[in-house]
Amino acid sequence: MKIKEPKYKYQAVMLIDDNDLDNFINEKIIEASHFSKKIYVNSSAKSALEFLQNLVTMGGADLLMYPKVIFIDINMPIMDGFQFIEYYKKNLEKMINAPKLVILTSSVYQEDKYKAMAISEDIIFLNKPLTKILLEKVY
Repeated sequence: MKIKEPKYKYQAVMLIDDNDLDNFINEKIIEASHFSKKIYVNSSAKSALEFLQNLVTMGGADLLMYPKVIFIDINMPIMDGFQFIEYYKKNLEKMINAPKLVILTSSVYQEDKYKAMAISEDIIFLNKPLTKILLEKVY
């Protein structure tokens, strides 16, 4: 008897958060929901940008595994989520089919939501913790 592989919504997604526990929990929720086959986890926005730039540079089959959704926290050291999104939109978005950008944050400030919408109207803004129900808003 052949075991059927679960049907995934996306081939690949990316989590960017400086909190390792949040990354671990979010990864488990995404796995349990069969939301994505591959999950890239980065603890800094800067390392995530470098990773994405390398995928674009290599091209070919690697682009098939380019994340279709990027979940990013906004409060991180060195480069915050807003800086990541601004850089991404200016430098990488035009090179590939742009993924959905999802701000996943514990921030309760409306200003953060307005700032995200000022950068791009298509950004999805979700509050932590990530749940299966919140994942449905990303579809």
